Amino acid sequence: MCYGKCARCIGHSLLALAVLCIVANILLYFPNGETKYAAEDHLSKFVWFFSGIVGGGLLIFLPAIVFIALERDDCGGCGRDNCGKRCAMLSSVLAALIGIAGSGYCVIVAALGLAAGPLCLDSSNQWNYTFLDTEGQYLLDRSTWSECLEPTHAVEWNVSLFSILLALGGLEFILCLVQVINGMLGGICGYCCTHHQQYDC
Repeated sequence: MCYGKCARCIGHSLLALAVLCIVANILLYFPNGETKYAAEDHLSKFVWFFSGIVGGGLLIFLPAIVFIALERDDCGGCGRDNCGKRCAMLSSVLAALIGIAGSGYCVIVAALGLAAGPLCLDSSNQWNYTFLDTEGQYLLDRSTWSECLEPTHAVEWNVSLFSILLALGGLEFILCLVQVINGMLGGICGYCCTHHQQYDC
């Protein structure tokens, strides 16, 4: 198989996922499209960890760009094009590890955000993590969601976006892990089986 072409496909996929992570994280700052909750610091602390912006976003751009550039990359060293590309494939493993760290961070923070639930105004007129002691069981009991009085639909907003970040981060993690294997195989076994074959990822 052509390891470079598959790396490029992974890179393009990671770029799209990274953009979606950034968008989902930004939306967490504006429950129901309102800015006052961010201004008044009435958002979950896990929103401020920038898991989607930094972990699932910026830290994914680096490996994505590296993977996309692999098809034309040649780090030289032995005077043969394929040798240089094999070297580049091995170096892509380092970029993939950065992606694994970033996506892993995104997944962990999103899972913690889901477990803790949103910061919301409850019936005692206090801003609390109403579902913190439920250990995530509130996710299975929608009847309790009405305990959050403000922001309106705070639980739905929190659950939807953190779930999206969890899923996107998980996909990024898997793709970067695949590239670790792809990069090792491409570097050790050879960049492509033959120069006469064309492969699509």
